[in-house]
Amino acid sequence: MLGSHKAAGRDAATDALFKALSDATRRAILENLVRDGEQNVQALTRQAGVSQPMVSRHLAKLKRAGLVTARRAGRETWYAARVKGLGPVIQWMAVHGALWSQRFSALEGLAG
Repeated sequence: MLGSHKAAGRDAATDALFKALSDATRRAILENLVRDGEQNVQALTRQAGVSQPMVSRHLAKLKRAGLVTARRAGRETWYAARVKGLGPVIQWMAVHGALWSQRFSALEGLAG
């Protein structure tokens, strides 16, 4: 086993984030929420170019990944981006970006 149970949980959460962000429609929905703020499913459906059931499925995946929040108001559900949800992805990119940068620098040093 490579890490502790706690690390495995963090890895699973990061995996869920990357899976949620791997779909272009989900990324577009998230970008829309970040740019324009809280919206209901109908507004997001008009902009997404896919059916309302598909938008709802995408939102459910984004919510499970911690990237959006949902609140009920009467019969409608309103979604908002949870920017803090990107924290683990940003942290992963910072760590691994630094490692790759060091490795590329070392390769350039060998080639030069």
